[in-house]
Amino acid sequence: MRTLHRLPLALAATLSATILAGCGEQATLPVAAGTGPTPTLPEPNATFIPTVNIASVQRWADGAAPTPAMGLTVKPFAAGLDHPRWLLPLPNGDVLVAETNAPPKPDDGKGVKGWVMGLVMGKAGAQTPSANRITLLRDANGDGVAEARFPFLEGLNSPFGMALVGENLYVANSDAVVRFPYRAGDTRITAPAVKVVDLPAGTINHHWTKNIVASPDGSKLYATVGSNSNVAENGIEAEQDRAAIWEIDLKTGAHRVFASGLRNPNGMDWEPKTGALWTTVNERDEIGSDLVPDYMTSVKDGGFYGWPYSYYGQHVDQRVTPQRPDLVAKAIPPDYALGPHTASLGLAFAKPGSLPPAFAEGVFIGQHGSWNRKPHSGYKVVFVPFANGKPAGEPVDVLTGFLNADEKAQGRPVGVAFDRAGGLLVADDVGNVVWRVSGATAPQSAERP
Repeated sequence: MRTLHRLPLALAATLSATILAGCGEQATLPVAAGTGPTPTLPEPNATFIPTVNIASVQRWADGAAPTPAMGLTVKPFAAGLDHPRWLLPLPNGDVLVAETNAPPKPDDGKGVKGWVMGLVMGKAGAQTPSANRITLLRDANGDGVAEARFPFLEGLNSPFGMALVGENLYVANSDAVVRFPYRAGDTRITAPAVKVVDLPAGTINHHWTKNIVASPDGSKLYATVGSNSNVAENGIEAEQDRAAIWEIDLKTGAHRVFASGLRNPNGMDWEPKTGALWTTVNERDEIGSDLVPDYMTSVKDGGFYGWPYSYYGQHVDQRVTPQRPDLVAKAIPPDYALGPHTASLGLAFAKPGSLPPAFAEGVFIGQHGSWNRKPHSGYKVVFVPFANGKPAGEPVDVLTGFLNADEKAQGRPVGVAFDRAGGLLVADDVGNVVWRVSGATAPQSAERP
């Protein structure tokens, strides 16, 4: 049987256009139906050709910006970056941004599905080589704009998550957590990396983004490790220690799986009232525009959340072989759905600062945007209010307008984080901008000492 790579060029071009135009399958429910603590979960709707509805790239015109919610304002904190995806504000007010993209994955693009995903990623502007760099942004006068930037760390391997513990900076490359010495005010690190622990990688490395967050006492790191497939189609042996959050002991480097069955966890933060670890998770694709909602959830030590065998508790995915009813019976339903295919990545709990009182208690989510849903979903930053440590209301749009009137992507939000003054920073990897959101009447900060 011929592969798509050997099809006649005319036929391949026709098929490419058909796939990228999407197929007949489309959503029958609004995004809101797949949102909240009890989302609607219709019957799966798998099709021969997966729904492909990616927003092509048309980056921000000069002076253009996302649309903030009423009472908020937004401006570029830093522009002209190279695929900025994740952020770490430092105690002295400097901000680290990981400029990064996927590492080489020679065995993750084979066959029909790999060919289709190559088309999707190319249209989405996601096939640029990784800069493999962490850049330091400095806003010395506190006006909400970084007037200086420095190449802080270079020669990394698709870096993503970052965590500062004392005078040690930890970076999650796509294949390992490494450590560097750091002193407040440093603008460049030239010391060699010290490996803390290897992370699952290899020649597939399907979900390559690895995030880290330190425990409140600084003794441990928690690391996200996404699955090596959509629903274990590469074999369950390729998923060893993946689709999980690891706990890493910083004294010894020993690690264990803290929670599993999480298809592609990304953002992590500690809920301020309960101290619970929360994460965003990208759920499975290719069973219809209405399934499966991405979600955020508190993470229980030893908890199993279903992937690949089931979703939202005991909803069995019949595509997976062999089935594991024993694991399905233990699957924990997530706390809160964030809409089907929204690609919810960034997660940051509210902190005191420059945002209005309506945003004082809850969590901010960066939604990178769908490729497997018709019509589009995500492509915005939302806020979910909390009360007593739990979600307590519907999502509120914080930043929209990442899709223009022609449904083209001017930008795509990824990581979200709060700077020292309480402004919300948003990494936009297609727009190549870090945006800063503050209250519409927020006072300007004094110049830093």
